[in-house]
Amino acid sequence: MSLHKIATLAFAGLLAMGAATAFAQDAFVAPTTPEAAAEVREPLMKLNGSTLKTAGALTGAEAEAAMQIMLDNFTHMPAVFPEGSNIGDSKALPAIWENWDAFNAIIDTGKTAAADGLAAAKAGDTTAYLAAVKTLGGTCGTCHQQFRAD
Repeated sequence: MSLHKIATLAFAGLLAMGAATAFAQDAFVAPTTPEAAAEVREPLMKLNGSTLKTAGALTGAEAEAAMQIMLDNFTHMPAVFPEGSNIGDSKALPAIWENWDAFNAIIDTGKTAAADGLAAAKAGDTTAYLAAVKTLGGTCGTCHQQFRAD
């Protein structure tokens, strides 16, 4: 089975389970407590990771859906990192709140890359789409290096 087919099936599985729309713009409700934010944050990040793992092999409507997920999730990210939410098993470092502007700059880079990827997917521009996916991966890596405990 080809990598594209595996990625497509995996992404279709996410869609079928409803995970891909769990954080959709219309459905998202900002957490009202640090505890709720910490609970919402982990599945959001896992969805980002699973989406990015398959995104490079997607085309058409599947690529659009992947970029919409990333755009929605990056848009919601500040709301799931309220001060005081590095509780329990959270891997969020205090550096997030100590360097909030730098953290938000990384989030803004991710939002821009996701919006660019969505536009490229809609236009059928594979080169621009793949560049956006690469930027998103780098953005996630940069954030994790600075703001996430291993």
